[in-house]
Amino acid sequence: MNPPRDLMGGDGEARQGRWTRRRFVGVLAGACIVRPARLPAAETKPAAPHWASPFDHAMEQFMAERAVPGGALAVAKDRRLVYARGYGWADREKRLPARATSLFRLASVSKPITAVAVLKLVEGGKLDLDARPFELLDLEKQVTRDRTPDERWRQVTVRQLLHHTGGWDRDKSFDPMFRPLQIAREMETRPPADPHAVIRYMLGQPFDFDPGTRYAYSNFGYCLLGRVIEKVSRQSYENFVRAKILMPIGIKRMRIGASVDGQQARGEVRYHAPEESLAANIFPRGPEKVPWPYGGFQLEAMDAHGGWIGSALDLARFAAALDDPDHSPLLTGKTMRTMYEAPSAPVSRRPDGSLDPSWYGCGWSVRPTRDGKANFWHNGSLPGTSTLLVRRGDGVSFAALFNQRSRKDEAIDPMLNGAANQVQDWPAGNFFGHEKLLK
Repeated sequence: MNPPRDLMGGDGEARQGRWTRRRFVGVLAGACIVRPARLPAAETKPAAPHWASPFDHAMEQFMAERAVPGGALAVAKDRRLVYARGYGWADREKRLPARATSLFRLASVSKPITAVAVLKLVEGGKLDLDARPFELLDLEKQVTRDRTPDERWRQVTVRQLLHHTGGWDRDKSFDPMFRPLQIAREMETRPPADPHAVIRYMLGQPFDFDPGTRYAYSNFGYCLLGRVIEKVSRQSYENFVRAKILMPIGIKRMRIGASVDGQQARGEVRYHAPEESLAANIFPRGPEKVPWPYGGFQLEAMDAHGGWIGSALDLARFAAALDDPDHSPLLTGKTMRTMYEAPSAPVSRRPDGSLDPSWYGCGWSVRPTRDGKANFWHNGSLPGTSTLLVRRGDGVSFAALFNQRSRKDEAIDPMLNGAANQVQDWPAGNFFGHEKLLK
C-alpha cells in the first residue's frame, strides 16, 4: 500500500511533493502522537492537527475528572483511519506512556465480535439463528440427577441469545459469570469455574422470564454463544474468531486476555481500580487478596462476552470492515441487516406497540437517524477497564479505551460524539496499513 497523499495534514490542506520515508514518518509522528500526563516540557510531543483538538479535549477532560491513568483513541472516517493517539500512562508506576497501539481489555466490546462470528457461521450455512442451544450443545447429557432444568431451556434460540432476550436477568437474580468460586464448589470442579461448569450450574437454575418476551442484558447468553461457535466450527472460540474474523481484516494482535498479574501480553497496559481496592483471589495459587483487575474475576472464562484484549486501532479496523454493508469483507449486506434488525415483539416496543427509538440487535445497540441511516455502539466495563466502540451513520467511527473503570464512564460517549460533530473538514488520508510506524 502506498503512503496516503494527505496524512491528516494541515486541517485538510492538501500536501504537495514526493513522499519520502522520512517525510512520511515525520508527519505520522506529528499526527498519531502520544502525550503522557505530566511529562516534562522537553518530552512533550508535537501538537495534534487543529481539526482533532476536540477529540483531545474530550479524552483529556474525561480522564482528568476521573483520575484515569491512561487511555487510547482511534478515529475513522469512511473506512479510513484519520486519527489515533495515546493519553497518559499505560503503566503509571513504570512511567510508560499509553499509545494508540497499546493493548487494553475490551470487556463487553467483545460482544459485537462474537455476534459477527455467529453470523459468519449462519452466512456459511453452518448454523441457523433459530437453532436451539439446548439441543445443539446436547445439554441434556450435562443435567445432573439433583438438578432438574427449567423447561424453558428448550425454547431458547441463538437469535434470542444475540438479542439478550434468552430469559436470564442478572438484575433480578445474579450474573453467574462473576460467581466462579461458588459454582466450582457446587459443581465439584477445580476453581475458578470454566464456561462449561457455569453452563452445567445454570441448567439447575430457574429462568427469570420467558425467552423472547423482554430484553435483559446477559453475559451468560454470550457465554453460551461462545460454546455454540466451538461446537459448530469444531475449534476453540478464540481460534475461530482470529482465523475467520480478525486476521482477514488485518487484525493480528487481538487475543483472549489473562487474569493473573504477570501473564499480560506484550504491549498490554496496567489496569487500575479507584483507590486500588483489593478483592479475594479466585485463583488457588497466590495471595489471598489481590488488586481487583488481577484475580478478582476470571477473564478467560469471559471469552465470548468480555475476554478480548486489543488496541483502539484494532477496533477502528473492525468498525471500518462493517462500515459499508454492500462491500464488507466480513458479512454480506443481507446478513448485516439481520445483525441490526430489532428483536421480535413484544421486545423493544412501546405500550402502543410501536418500536422503541433504540434497541439491541445482534451484538450492537442500534438507533436509527432521521436521514434513514443508523448509529451503532457498544460499551464495556470491568474493574480496571472502560471501553467504547461507536459506528455512526455518517461514516465516523471511534474507539476509546481506558485502564480504569470510574464513575459515570458513559459520559465519554456524548463527549466524543460532540467532538466528531465539531469537525467541519475531515482529512483525506488513511493510516490503515501503517500501524507499525505508530509503535
